[in-house]
Amino acid sequence: MDCIGIGNSLKMENLVTKHIDDLKNKSATEVIQEVVRLFETELVFSTSFGLEDQVITDMIYTNNLPVEIFTLDTGRLFAETYQLHDRVLDKYKKKITPYFPDTSSLEKLVREKGPESFYSSVENRIECCNIRKVEPLKRALKGKKIWFTGIRKAQSSDRANTPVMEYDPGHDIIKVHPLLDWSDEQLWDYVEKNSVPVNPLHKKGFVSIGCAPCTRAVQPGDDPRAGRWWWEDQNNKECGLHIK
Repeated sequence: MDCIGIGNSLKMENLVTKHIDDLKNKSATEVIQEVVRLFETELVFSTSFGLEDQVITDMIYTNNLPVEIFTLDTGRLFAETYQLHDRVLDKYKKKITPYFPDTSSLEKLVREKGPESFYSSVENRIECCNIRKVEPLKRALKGKKIWFTGIRKAQSSDRANTPVMEYDPGHDIIKVHPLLDWSDEQLWDYVEKNSVPVNPLHKKGFVSIGCAPCTRAVQPGDDPRAGRWWWEDQNNKECGLHIK
């Protein structure tokens, strides 16, 4: 088992270099299993109950892998997302750890700027994302070794050159992307073959599903993240969770 020292970025990067070849030519499930074998403990997966996340959740739970699954509950999610959360709990009979925004920070934001300040400027939107997502994520990842994500190259141009395993200096953690090279067709094929519950909004044109006020349906052929923060620059579609 490899032991990761907090704050030791060079050691982290060396571990990625050492093990990234171990993940080549492996299926998504095998990638997760191999990382579990290599690191053993303090492994987490963050789910927002999107299509990719549902696939990875199924892989983790059906193979009884020792990976803690958590979710960031921003308080502004779609009703369909909360309903799917319940369906996941009912299907797998396993717990998902929720992380919520800091109450005092959120109260201050809404008191001073109102409940929808994110529409008025990019800076305000980033502030809202930081409070509702980024800060809770930092708490969720504290002291962890491995962070599995549902990132795929096809999701945006910013993610096209992402490696299957990488060091994230912002969170001082190694990130692993089991579905990195998967297509939309592969996702839906897995979901149908394995009876994985999914958000009904996907069938209504919602490809990337986040907070309800910040997400809308897209047209066929549109960029997968075109429905996120559509009032902003179309070339920047990140909330801060995966900024390099």
